[in-house]
Amino acid sequence: MAKEKVEENVKESFKDINKDNVKKEVEVKERMEKVSSEHLDRLQRLVNTVNTLQYNIGKIEIQKHTMLHNLTITQDRIAVFQDELQKEYGTYDISIEDGTINYPGEEGDNEK
Repeated sequence: MAKEKVEENVKESFKDINKDNVKKEVEVKERMEKVSSEHLDRLQRLVNTVNTLQYNIGKIEIQKHTMLHNLTITQDRIAVFQDELQKEYGTYDISIEDGTINYPGEEGDNEK
């Protein structure tokens, strides 16, 4: 019975007073229980797209973290290898193109 009253009230027009004290009728649509299947489908696709994008961003962030970790490990290996070169050759300033050792204090240093 209460539901019938609510439906009656919803279907009815009601009066509203605007700034000029002029009465105006406003038509109220019947209150829906669910959205249309088209709107539900569109909403679900949009939410799924957001979820997929967030998931992919998470995967990329994990890859980024792993790559930064691997970069740090490689930089540490370079530092250890530079120490080996320093002990063996007295410097670690070596051309990676042809293996030429650039000893400190040689005449070619000023040309750089």
